[in-house]
Amino acid sequence: MSKILLLYASATGNTELMAKAMANHLRNNNNHDVVVKMFDYDEIEVKELENYDGILFGVYTWVGGDLPFEVEDFYDQLDGVNIKRKPFAVFGSADSFYDEFGTALDLMYERFEKLGAVMVPEKLVVDLEPSQEDIKKSEQLSEKLLRLISGSELDVK
Repeated sequence: MSKILLLYASATGNTELMAKAMANHLRNNNNHDVVVKMFDYDEIEVKELENYDGILFGVYTWVGGDLPFEVEDFYDQLDGVNIKRKPFAVFGSADSFYDEFGTALDLMYERFEKLGAVMVPEKLVVDLEPSQEDIKKSEQLSEKLLRLISGSELDVK
């Protein structure tokens, strides 16, 4: 049984819907220990990333393509944490009305990768509210993270 951190930021509830679907899927179908934390409500220390077998990280893209305010300090503090070879997956919502669609996911993905994390290759970005198909893709993303944790895909960048 893997210990997974599902950490996310959600302003409108769209990224939260994805996070809840992943947490339920992992708990119900795979019986994994999933700790869910939301930036707005929970105390989050970057060092705690080291205590998990894998991390699902959800973030929405703010106006102008930026990270949400509540994620900025976390982003800056990542230099002080050892996540080398730690499996990560990135997901979130964005609004295709803006030119910078999903760029916050790109920023977090690149940051984790630069620090040595083993990334699920694709980022899952949905346009506004997730559809049933997007929820299914969210569950599939969590399965891909499990494969990285188990070592079956550790060659993935």
